[in-house]
Amino acid sequence: MVLPPSMHTSCSRDSFFRFLHSNKELIQARREEIKKLTDRMALLQQKLERYMRYGSGAGRFPLRDMLLYVLEFASTKPTPAEPHVKGHTSGMPPVHSRGIVIQTTENDEDAVASSYPEPVDGLYQFPWDPVEIPEYPAPRGVTEDEMSLVMTCLQRWRKEVEQDIQGLQDSIALLEETIELMYVDPSLHQVPYHLHAVLVHEGQANAGHYWAYIYNPPRKSWLKYNDISVTEASWEELERDSFGGLKNASAYCLMYIDEVLFRCAAVENNGYIRREVEALSAELQHYIQEHNWRVEQEMAEWEEEQSCKMAQIEESESSVDSQYLSTDSGQEQSSLSEHGVCALSSEHATIAKDQTAQAIANTADVYEKNGVEAALVEAFHEEYSRLYLLSKETPTPQNDPRLQHVLVYLLQNDAPKRVVERTLLEQFADKNLSFDERSISIMKVARAKLKGIGPDDINMEDYRKWHEDYSLFRKVSVYLLTGLELYQNEKYCEALTYLVYAYQSNMTLLSKGPNRGVDEALIALYRRKCLLVGIHGRNALLCLPPLCEPAVGF
Repeated sequence: MVLPPSMHTSCSRDSFFRFLHSNKELIQARREEIKKLTDRMALLQQKLERYMRYGSGAGRFPLRDMLLYVLEFASTKPTPAEPHVKGHTSGMPPVHSRGIVIQTTENDEDAVASSYPEPVDGLYQFPWDPVEIPEYPAPRGVTEDEMSLVMTCLQRWRKEVEQDIQGLQDSIALLEETIELMYVDPSLHQVPYHLHAVLVHEGQANAGHYWAYIYNPPRKSWLKYNDISVTEASWEELERDSFGGLKNASAYCLMYIDEVLFRCAAVENNGYIRREVEALSAELQHYIQEHNWRVEQEMAEWEEEQSCKMAQIEESESSVDSQYLSTDSGQEQSSLSEHGVCALSSEHATIAKDQTAQAIANTADVYEKNGVEAALVEAFHEEYSRLYLLSKETPTPQNDPRLQHVLVYLLQNDAPKRVVERTLLEQFADKNLSFDERSISIMKVARAKLKGIGPDDINMEDYRKWHEDYSLFRKVSVYLLTGLELYQNEKYCEALTYLVYAYQSNMTLLSKGPNRGVDEALIALYRRKCLLVGIHGRNALLCLPPLCEPAVGF
């Protein structure tokens, strides 16, 4: 796609929004004019190309250069041959007569005469002497009148060709300038705007992955929103993803905002925004107020839901576990346990739905040539290779690759090979992959392979524990992020509740391996900060969650 001028320069450059309803007809007329000029310029480019790549063979050259070379050849005077000793020259014996041989067929018909150089002093001689050829190529046997006519024609032709080329180049440059200045009109420069967000798609029309770049005025930087990961991004990274050609990704939607609003957002000037809203019609004001009220209600409900005590969740999970353990029928207990494993693994497969769809989309050629079985094998290996490389990245608080896929978590913790293979196979057996015929076919084959894996092939209890650990790991990450968000909003008591439960659950994971949980020091740091704020505010006891913390020194 062709991006607007504002994307080709720094994001702080002022641009102007010309596509307004008030100048719709004017813009349409300008677009039609640009289309005509573009077609005209393409025609002139073709004509110029015939001059710059002249000839009918494989090798083509500029016509004016070819005429210049012919002129140089015509104006070159032949140089006299170097004198040499009669009958003998340095390094070359004298030329003698040639012998004649008559060749006939068996019937003495079709006689053929051929000649050959006679040997003189044991050496063969040739009928011409290379020394007599001029040092530089030059015309020979040309009269002055002929030379004058040729030179006159060549000079006139070259001048005409140069004039044609210069005329075409000037016309093309004029058209380019006209197109560039087509929108330079005061009536089209009334509303300055600023690039605010870029939406990027990677993949194909039937499946893929989406992420967004949004400019943050207070921080004066671009932020990349990729699923649950939000990281700072450079302008170069945004351009690389937006212009296409890399990883089959390109921008598909650009969002702009009023430059005045952009500057107000940078300094959080709510007064100006309020005045702008008040200047709108009563109908629009009512719509904005209703919309803002709904957003505030959703935020309040979300915060209330997230602020509930984690003890209730833990108690609920404990009661479910106790029900599993107290089941009288062993067969029923096994069925419930297997259902829980399937639910967890299916949930983790759904998280990676977009990546799975992309892996399947990349096997279109294999699917058409070798069938669904080969396509599944190809997609399986491609996705495994991608996740294996991702597992080599070191987790950071800003970007933890383990949150992107359960397989990254398993690989970083050296899970058994059978657990890894079944997990990835369940990813391709996910029912949410029914995008097209190819995806459905691959899903059916993957499910058939899963049914063929018996209890002797994999320890399902071990498989369940790995997925439970990953589910707990994601829960710890949510606890931590929620606690940090509440801390930033100065809700220290609620933040402490989340951080305490994050710490306790994380300790359970870290007891099984250093890569099973998140950074312990980060949780402890903000938990300590919440406690210190509570102590200084003399309400530390009110902040303590009902569940006791493990003994950890502050």
